[in-house]
Amino acid sequence: MVLGIVNRKPLNREPMNHHLISIYEFLLKEYGPQGWWPLLGCSGRKATPKGWVVGYHPGDYELPRTRSQVFEVCLGAILTQNTGWPQVEMALRRLQASGCLDAERIWQMEIEDLKEAIRPCGYFNQKAKKVKIFTEYFLDLDRNRPPAREELLSLWGIGPETADSMLLYAFRVPTFVIDAYTRRILTSLGIADEKSSYHDLKTLFEQSLPRDFILYQEYHALLVEHAKRFYQKKSESDSRLPCPLARLLS
Repeated sequence: MVLGIVNRKPLNREPMNHHLISIYEFLLKEYGPQGWWPLLGCSGRKATPKGWVVGYHPGDYELPRTRSQVFEVCLGAILTQNTGWPQVEMALRRLQASGCLDAERIWQMEIEDLKEAIRPCGYFNQKAKKVKIFTEYFLDLDRNRPPAREELLSLWGIGPETADSMLLYAFRVPTFVIDAYTRRILTSLGIADEKSSYHDLKTLFEQSLPRDFILYQEYHALLVEHAKRFYQKKSESDSRLPCPLARLLS
């Protein structure tokens, strides 16, 4: 089952997926439900080296509930490219304060005003263009269906990680997200090769685990949390705590 979260059938422990299941079970026991993707309307908080960030909602898998929250998740998925979430939260709060955390209002914004609002998250010139292109697509999207992955990937500035993040967290589509943290962990543990493609790693998870959006949300968020604790990039002179997953799989 999705351990400690919902009452479902036990996960199948075939040899090919045993390691991935063991990792998930360990991380969930260690860190608990993550309540990711953050939303400004949620009160859950998490400490980071740069201060508290808010918006977490552990155990509530019905979010996002509204069209505006769906858009907020998608917007965050674009803004978090090449930057950390605290900077994204700052940008989202600036949009919220100006009454523009909404697809219609963002579409009506002057591009220079949008750039200034999202400046804290970096690369604001390119990201403003990406946001405008996605917003036009979002406003035309049928409310009764999630977008197709191919549609998202056809938009300028939307790559596989951003598309999968939108699908998984905004539209609750069971598609696994691969990010740099996940790649770093799998490579370090010898589960994947450094040359493995995004598609290869995504397929590894999706063929090894049930297609379950709750499981995928928690697993991806747990990997991010674990990597921040044990896999942050450091200079060679810095000491790094040994990853407990290595002992788990030995």
